[in-house]
Amino acid sequence: MSWLVFAALTALCESLKDVFSKRGLKQADEYMIAFALRFFALPFLLPILFFIDIPALNWKFWVALVVGGGMNVFITILYMKAIKASDLSITVPMVTFTPLFLLITSPIIVGEFPGGLGIAGIFLIVFGSYMLNISKRKHGFLAPFKALVKEKGPRLMLLVAFLWSITANIDKVGAQNSSAMFWVVSFSLFLFVCMVPVVFLKSKMRISQVISGWRSFLPVGMFSGLTSIFQITAITMTLVPYVISVKRTSAVLSVLWGCLFFREKGLKERLLGAVIMIAGVVLITLS
Repeated sequence: MSWLVFAALTALCESLKDVFSKRGLKQADEYMIAFALRFFALPFLLPILFFIDIPALNWKFWVALVVGGGMNVFITILYMKAIKASDLSITVPMVTFTPLFLLITSPIIVGEFPGGLGIAGIFLIVFGSYMLNISKRKHGFLAPFKALVKEKGPRLMLLVAFLWSITANIDKVGAQNSSAMFWVVSFSLFLFVCMVPVVFLKSKMRISQVISGWRSFLPVGMFSGLTSIFQITAITMTLVPYVISVKRTSAVLSVLWGCLFFREKGLKERLLGAVIMIAGVVLITLS
């Protein structure tokens, strides 16, 4: 059961990355935090290259790297905009919609079709998102859904979840045409290189300010890098769906951290909603 320890560490680091990103957004804009996430992850990822074999790379790898990397630059910035705009406890659970969207994108991109459990998982994710704002029910049956759509953070994170359902398939192509660990490292390095001109053009801060204030921004990249390392380690020990299901419990942790560290309200309904959504993720991944 060693894989379960690494999968749980993946979920913990993922949630802590969100906490420190949210805190960092009080000092810097979303472009600089997105840059910090990629920059400070490299010291934890690049040393891996000394311990793995460099695989032979074909054109499919490079296409996946450029297309997936380019999309993830935009996604990373969008993610930061989302958690900056709204509470963690109502924004982060939206990432559990990714498996739902994968039911649409996977058949198209990689020809994978879900089993019967996938349908039940869809209902649980949708129902869980409804429960996130169940207190709005008094304003009408659809009020909880309307509240999510009106809230900028969840709305942006829903777009992130959809885009991730596309890039997840691209990640698979990249890893299949190299190796899982090499893909993680090269992908992170590519994202960092792409983020440099973006931050110069869009951010109001200077990169030197981030480097000089590294103590505040290091945890963002550190926990991002550790998430990747723990996830890949867990995947090598068991089936991918098991690891991803455990990883998605980070949504529950983010709800707890949001209420604990940022004094966000509605703990009970948001925690219940997140748990139901994760149950849906489990059914979809197992399908």
